[in-house]
Amino acid sequence: MNSKKLKKGLLKMGTFIVLCFISPVVVFQAFKNQDHPFFWVVLLVGIALCITAIVYGFWAIRTLLNGLLGEKKTNSS
Repeated sequence: MNSKKLKKGLLKMGTFIVLCFISPVVVFQAFKNQDHPFFWVVLLVGIALCITAIVYGFWAIRTLLNGLLGEKKTNSS
């Protein structure tokens, strides 16, 4: 078990959880204020945050697994 990678993975998982709560709120606020001139900007930021949350979640799980189980070994022929 690699404790440095495990700590990095837990930190990334915390960031992922925060993004999972913030991004839907931003998208909801964008749809709530559709007549505002910055509607498209806020909507695009919210969608970008949602995509970032998904990618960061996969990245966090990968880092956690590498920290717990070790790096994946490949056979070089």
